[in-house]
Amino acid sequence: MEWEDAVITAFVLIQTQVGKLGDVAREAARIPGVLSADGVTGPYDVIVRAEGNSLDELAQLVVVRIQEIEGVTRTLTCTVVLL
Repeated sequence: MEWEDAVITAFVLIQTQVGKLGDVAREAARIPGVLSADGVTGPYDVIVRAEGNSLDELAQLVVVRIQEIEGVTRTLTCTVVLL
């Protein structure tokens, strides 16, 4: 597979305001490019698996769409690296 043809996948760890976990997960799941959005326990409240055709596209997905969801307080993006 050529690098320029690769799909970039990332896990986005999301912290939410108290009581907003379900709302944030449901809203994130509706965003094109989001493969899954699940509520979890631990230091983060929601984990999103997302993909894009480039790092730029993925960054726009996180910055513009996910971080603007009401109730999101912080995100951490972990890009998947295939060796």
